[in-house]
Amino acid sequence: MSGRQVRPVRLGPRAIAALVIVSAIGVVAFGWPLLAGPGAGLAHSQDAPWLFAALLPLLVGVVVAMIADSGLDAKAVAMLGVLAAVGAALRPLGAGTAGLEPMFFLMVLSGRVLGPGFGFVLGSVTMFASALLTGGVGPWMPFQMLSMGWFAMGAGLLPGPDRLRGRAELLMLAGFGFVASFAYGTVMNLYGWTIVPGLGSGIAFHPGDPLADNLVRFLAYCLATSLGWDLGRAVLTAVLTLAVGPALLKALRRATRRANFEAQVTFDAPRE
Repeated sequence: MSGRQVRPVRLGPRAIAALVIVSAIGVVAFGWPLLAGPGAGLAHSQDAPWLFAALLPLLVGVVVAMIADSGLDAKAVAMLGVLAAVGAALRPLGAGTAGLEPMFFLMVLSGRVLGPGFGFVLGSVTMFASALLTGGVGPWMPFQMLSMGWFAMGAGLLPGPDRLRGRAELLMLAGFGFVASFAYGTVMNLYGWTIVPGLGSGIAFHPGDPLADNLVRFLAYCLATSLGWDLGRAVLTAVLTLAVGPALLKALRRATRRANFEAQVTFDAPRE
């Protein structure tokens, strides 16, 4: 058993379909203000409850689809709960100071070992739990859940462990964590940029303006307001991945191997 290679949790067609649906809804939720007219009454605080109401059953749908496709059992749900609890406990340690958020490296390593579907659910559930723990519940929460889900899912989509192991794998994960930390911040900026009043004309969102013009202002907004925070998050994620990654990857793979999530249940014929 110890020599058996650990593979990420398999994604079947139903799980893939569920992930595509929830991701498509997320893209629309983040991006629709860019295509809205001046009189659309933009307010993510008003559409956030609807997004949250749609996100929860879709997350459940992803889990159910994964159970149906790969036979996940109570052991997988227990591991999801443990990792989400650890991630939620890590978030207050940085308190967002200068973008230092240690929970991100755990999402990278967990998504790597357990796969994109498990990673997406883990990222979303972890952000939900951490919001309850830190009192960070607000209209931004469903958008954070989606962004963190995509972050962890991305780690699960990296080239498989049968191709990269050891130092090469660790460098790849650190590089992914560095780049994806900027991507997370950029996506979350898209949520806040369209509703923050009083910005300078060079970086403010102008509803109804051509998409290209607004994207140029959005880039200027990111550079002016969040580059330092995103850099702190990216550096900390890469450093923790390199420092803790070897031990944590080994522990996660050992736990996954022993849990044997996709073991086929067989029944022996009754003895006469």
